[in-house]
Amino acid sequence: MRARQLGITLGLGTPGEFNAITDVPGVRVGHSTLIADRDGKQVRTGVTTVQPRVGEARLQPCFAGVHVLNGNGDATGLEWIREAGVLTTPIAITNTHSVGVVRDALVAAERDALADPSVYWCMPVVMETYDGLLNDIWGQHVGPEQVREALARAESGPVEEGAVGGGTGMICHEFKGGIGTASRKLSTEQGGWTVGALVQANHGKREELRVDGYPVGRQLRGIASPFADRGEPGMGSIVVILATDAPLLPHQCQRLAQRASIGIARTGGGTEDSSGDIFLAFATGNTDLPPANYGRKGLPQDTAVRMLNNDHISPLFAAAAEAVEEAIVNALLAGIDMHTADGVLVPALGDERLLGALRKSGWHG
Repeated sequence: MRARQLGITLGLGTPGEFNAITDVPGVRVGHSTLIADRDGKQVRTGVTTVQPRVGEARLQPCFAGVHVLNGNGDATGLEWIREAGVLTTPIAITNTHSVGVVRDALVAAERDALADPSVYWCMPVVMETYDGLLNDIWGQHVGPEQVREALARAESGPVEEGAVGGGTGMICHEFKGGIGTASRKLSTEQGGWTVGALVQANHGKREELRVDGYPVGRQLRGIASPFADRGEPGMGSIVVILATDAPLLPHQCQRLAQRASIGIARTGGGTEDSSGDIFLAFATGNTDLPPANYGRKGLPQDTAVRMLNNDHISPLFAAAAEAVEEAIVNALLAGIDMHTADGVLVPALGDERLLGALRKSGWHG
């Protein structure tokens, strides 16, 4: 069950229809999940893709921005977003050692979709977190077929969470982690915009876990840690994708991305040197940006764009922080028990365990 189904209401905002990043019109999410045993190795990994609009991202770019809370991680394509302020490709999330093959597969998919041979390059966005405790990460089991599958399966509506796609082998606050999502719909008076978040949660120490402000991690210390004999609690990362249909400019998208830090902090994360905490926000509110047909002549010299007045942007910031906070909790609640190849249990947080810890911490629902 998700947080709200358990009566856990995080923040003051109102979720969208699906309480997912796909509440932003046009945004689609797809997964390809690998759970297998190959040549005596345990494979628990995959790919998740986020399509920013209906249709090709190259032909309908979005303004975008990036924020890095802690840079112990890797990503491709972010420097061009920082420089140009536009997102022109799908976004993919996978494990640390599969960034290269996923990026190459996205390039190939872009090449195969091109109708204009004068277009000469693309720079896909691929983000990662480390799944080496549960997955044979050195085996590099993710291939182009997983990327194609995740792209083909991208759709709107409810988003599968937990041990799926890129989140298959992830651990969060020493429980099973993975993919989580949530959204907030602003009131008509605030503009009526939607903000959606998708996280790949693979970070945090158990004793620091907080839910709805309650220090539930302190009630869960007695559970054996999956890091007892390998690594250390808190190792790992979290990547966040934020989407909105508000008409934000690139610098405003960067400001929105910064607010992911608040949602992570509210759940007790964001303080580890070993965590790669990288966030990307894109805005679909400007619908007439020129296509990213690099090399093609004849594009207009200027384009009219819209901008949300900064005096009205604070509700978006609050929505982003709440959506990220709830997405992390949803990722934890979607977790399932999983064992490492050495037989060490990575436990699911579970509904009853979380509710029990909340009650012991003074929560009354």
